[in-house]
Amino acid sequence: MVKPEIGLSMLYCLSEPFPSLLKRLREVNVKHIELPDEGLHALNKRRVKNLNEIAETRNLDFVVHAPWAGINIAAPSPVLRRTTLKRLEKSIVYAGQLGCRLWLLHPGSRTGLSHIYPGKDWQQNLESVRTLLGVARREGVNVAIENTPEPFPSLMKSVDDFHRFYDDLDDDIGIVLDVAHANLNNQIQDFLKQFSKKFVHMHVSDNDGANDLHLGIGYGNIEWKNVAKMVKDADYGNLIMIESTDHIEESIHFLRELFV
Repeated sequence: MVKPEIGLSMLYCLSEPFPSLLKRLREVNVKHIELPDEGLHALNKRRVKNLNEIAETRNLDFVVHAPWAGINIAAPSPVLRRTTLKRLEKSIVYAGQLGCRLWLLHPGSRTGLSHIYPGKDWQQNLESVRTLLGVARREGVNVAIENTPEPFPSLMKSVDDFHRFYDDLDDDIGIVLDVAHANLNNQIQDFLKQFSKKFVHMHVSDNDGANDLHLGIGYGNIEWKNVAKMVKDADYGNLIMIESTDHIEESIHFLRELFV
């Protein structure tokens, strides 16, 4: 039986200046790190250089989470969509320069025009994903797409959305299963049973089943022993990335014990 490895998203320190992130990376007790290319930690050439130096010193490996705030790859405006794709292309390039095994993104969202142009945002979502896959292949980076949470107007939240996506895409892309997001529509088991072969990455945090709170593992209502059993039954052996914003060390220890 394969065994997943535990990693840590630096989301929990996204409110801190970038030098604080570098300091934390010199002290973390995990090898696998997810970097949000967002906010105060948006990547640039100099930051990539600094991160590569730390990775070499600490034997870290990185995954990059694409920008998500204000990003909509299904935007109805061609100008906004081109700007968005340009920003995401730059993120993929930086991921390649960091030697990342994976770059992951959120799907597009509905807008106030979705009812006026029915189905258009779905097609824009597909076209944008195809464009980004082409960029990623050029840069030697793998791409995966994440299930997003209720109640946001994302186009891909449920297992039905993902079935439709794969029926329509005609290309290959993995799934980032966000367990906490799946908990918000009570579909953790459905995702694990129906898409286990597509999972290349997992996000874990806890919540109350109603809000995406990014709590420490064990501080919400997710039944983690059941989740661990389903993950093991699915023979998942890639990274499980902690996306909690509190109780970080406790969450790392909890998951290591769970998947021992």
